Amino acid sequence: MKRDDIRNIAIIAHVDHGKTTLVDELLKQSGVFRSNQNVVDRVMDSNDLERERGITILSKNTAVTYQGIKINIIDTPGHADFGGEVERVLKMVNGVILVVDAFEGPMPQTKFVLKNALDLSLPVIVCINKIDRPEARPVEVVDEVLELLIELDADEHQLDCPFIYASAKSGIAIKSLEDGAKATSMKELFDTIIDYIPAPESDPDGSTQILISTIDYNEYVGRIGIGKVDRGTIHVNDEVLIVNAHNPDQKDKVKISNLYEFDGLNRVEVSYATIGSIVAISGIADLQIGDTICSPSNPEPLPFQKISEPTIAMYFNVNDSPFAGTEGKYVTSRHIRERLFRELNTDVSIRIEETDTTESFKVSGRGELHLSVLIENMRREGYEFSVSKAEVLFKYDENDNKLEPMERVLIDVPDEFTGIIIERLGQRKGEMIDMRSSDTGNTRIEFLIPARGLIGYRGDFLTDTKGTGIMNTTFEGYGPYKGDIQYRKTGSLIAFETGESNTYGLYNAQERGILFIGPGTRVYSGMVIGQNPKAEDIEVNVCRRKQLTNTRASGSDDALRLSPPRVLSLEQSLEFIETDELLEVTPQNLRIRKKILDPTLRMRSRRNK
Repeated sequence: MKRDDIRNIAIIAHVDHGKTTLVDELLKQSGVFRSNQNVVDRVMDSNDLERERGITILSKNTAVTYQGIKINIIDTPGHADFGGEVERVLKMVNGVILVVDAFEGPMPQTKFVLKNALDLSLPVIVCINKIDRPEARPVEVVDEVLELLIELDADEHQLDCPFIYASAKSGIAIKSLEDGAKATSMKELFDTIIDYIPAPESDPDGSTQILISTIDYNEYVGRIGIGKVDRGTIHVNDEVLIVNAHNPDQKDKVKISNLYEFDGLNRVEVSYATIGSIVAISGIADLQIGDTICSPSNPEPLPFQKISEPTIAMYFNVNDSPFAGTEGKYVTSRHIRERLFRELNTDVSIRIEETDTTESFKVSGRGELHLSVLIENMRREGYEFSVSKAEVLFKYDENDNKLEPMERVLIDVPDEFTGIIIERLGQRKGEMIDMRSSDTGNTRIEFLIPARGLIGYRGDFLTDTKGTGIMNTTFEGYGPYKGDIQYRKTGSLIAFETGESNTYGLYNAQERGILFIGPGTRVYSGMVIGQNPKAEDIEVNVCRRKQLTNTRASGSDDALRLSPPRVLSLEQSLEFIETDELLEVTPQNLRIRKKILDPTLRMRSRRNK
């Protein structure tokens, strides 16, 4: 049986190509909001961090009704670090809308998400967005998308996909560029979804099968499993079995206590749901992504793609600096452990491992951004802890050869900066595989580079390109170990004593390098307060005060001029720290420090190495 009253789609794209803005317009034009309702931009980015950074971190479910047909829409992240979110939600849908920027064209993450959709034989609607950009080149971008489809071995039906031209910001969609002047709404996109995306088809009277593809978490109801009803009908109070294709022994009997469907931005409680419906189920304590909810009479698990393994790891430690416990609400190993393991409720791409000591936990993820989002969330929740420098996770093949994660890097820079970029990435074991110049004075360069070669590089990249370069990366798989890489060619300026920094001490210290702090900052011995341009660490006394004497010379008391300090963000701090340093994270401050605070012990340790 077909359910012609429903369509399930995911919106996939590279970061910043306009997915979330497109969903905003579909919600507005389908009548989800009142005509006089004040709606914020990017309404689907509900998380504070998402709104501040302008990126989507978690996939979100919503639903609109158009001409009596319910369209379930899933907005997915564009960053490669959150690719695990995209991989699994595609199991819930019957088709995808691929959004591509009319100027940038297909980018690394476009290729990654499109390959996932094609592997699942999902029909694709291509939406060329931002056609109102002054430098837009929609005709060439269509050719580039077709080339990408051919490269990814799309079948004839997928190659014959419809193309829609849109400006999500202006709320218009057209089938032909000649119709641009007449466009007033997203009607063409809605019609294409209804006509091209197949309706869900299955047996509503068969034995129940629901594959859990996403887990949400709520303090009041606990874990909430989200998935599509693949077969049969499910009712509240039904007795069901939970099974898993990757764990044949699992057979947990549970009862469905609450069932919800999506309507606009809300979850609406329902008494039953049948084939094609995307539902949220609460009240099952140990529900996991990849679990199948089945009828007890016929427990058949649905196959589920294993989530890609993490490629990068950091150690989260209990803070043991002299200022420990003065700024955070949750500071003990028990607090940190509980919070980290709670993250597993909603993030399947992350791994948490306990270490030999109770004071430290190994946290592995898909990239620096992935882990920095967790750090920032914990910081805002009142946690205080320290983290080590990111390190990549190596593998070994059957011949015991060392393998490391490789990244494909796509860089767009003005022509004048191509030399410095090629030199820098060459030093970090990058291998250039393509280079193309455009008429606009920009060059696109493609590299294959070890993931560890990119650790700490973003800051240098922005400096080298004077903020004009764009860098995008995507995970390429594991390759042979490329040899040692020197990360940082500069040293640290280290505070000599504990106290409060003052203008006189900072004035003398700033001759040695770039300072990270201003006057009136509490510091402790072993804390990094600046960057030394030379490749060595120097201790400086920023708490030193001017000795007062009886005599005063003319001009000696003129105001001391300090250069403005370079205040590092969380990402910049994580990039800056070396292997012998830690980043102390509290709700109020970020402090870089040496792992060994005592200067004598630090020197002894360095000599032993």
